[in-house]
Amino acid sequence: MQRIRSRSQFQAAMADRPVAKTPHFALHCVALEVPDAARPLFPVADAWLGVVLPKRWARRAVTRNAIRRQIYETARLLPAGLPQSAWVVRLRSEFSRKQFVSATSEPLKRAVRAELQALLGRVAAPVTSVVPCVE
Repeated sequence: MQRIRSRSQFQAAMADRPVAKTPHFALHCVALEVPDAARPLFPVADAWLGVVLPKRWARRAVTRNAIRRQIYETARLLPAGLPQSAWVVRLRSEFSRKQFVSATSEPLKRAVRAELQALLGRVAAPVTSVVPCVE
């Protein structure tokens, strides 16, 4: 799995509506472009994954880093893996600071991981008749 790093890659992947949502996350997808372009946006035919964690929803850097690590690890451990497309996981609402007092508490990590497994599990399941993202 490749990581999305450039602004143009993020913009391309997030151009359309999310393909899946959970209470805290949204998953965006774009099909990989044809490899005959002079400078393709996604040069390797592989699954690409990017993470967007706005400070608005996760104020502390330690929380953003913990969530980011959970996202990459959950995607890496998917049994079927992600299909060959560009994927962006976006945090779309805050985890309650009253419920999760510590920025890196085990309950927060478990809640994030469970929600991510549900989100990524929707698109990672081997479905032959449905394409999970828009081309």
